[in-house]
Amino acid sequence: MRSLRLAGLVILFWAAGAATARAQQVDVAFGATTLVAPAASEASGNHFPQSLTGGFYPNFSGDVLFFHHFGIGASVSWRASRSLYQNLVPYRPLLYDFNAVFAPPLGHHVQPEFQAGLGAESVRFYTGTLNCNLVSCTNYVSSNHFLGHFAVGLRYYVWGHVFVRPEAHLYLVNNNQEFSSARAVRFGISLGYTLGPSE
Repeated sequence: MRSLRLAGLVILFWAAGAATARAQQVDVAFGATTLVAPAASEASGNHFPQSLTGGFYPNFSGDVLFFHHFGIGASVSWRASRSLYQNLVPYRPLLYDFNAVFAPPLGHHVQPEFQAGLGAESVRFYTGTLNCNLVSCTNYVSSNHFLGHFAVGLRYYVWGHVFVRPEAHLYLVNNNQEFSSARAVRFGISLGYTLGPSE
């Protein structure tokens, strides 16, 4: 969980720094999402018959829009509870990404959001043994994969600068052979706040 805290701190410091740099708009959000992927029975080629589908995925995200509603953003999402890999080994996926963002306003209360970027999937397989080095101790091994990320959302400002955002994220994961497919979709809803103009 240390990497989750670190990623959250990076997003917060990044957003705060961008706000002080007089960005036009800074957005931060926390979401509740789930993941959908092809079933284990759909595995082909080198892919193992194990689906990534299911689970509750909390999500932290932030972006800075600084030029005609274009900007940059980042997000981190992880499975809140462990699942079982082949009914034997507990595991937990972690997804993070860095994106180009385009969010043009549509009137006073609605702002669509489009993202495209790169990131990584880190799947933690819990071994039951503690591995320590000079810095920390862990009870898992990680399988890391580069990914492409595409997302769409619709911010609806419900009160001042507070927005609700239904959203969908497509992940294309490189060399993701532990699971039935190299693609997965995360969808859900986030609650966020805009610093700066929201229209």
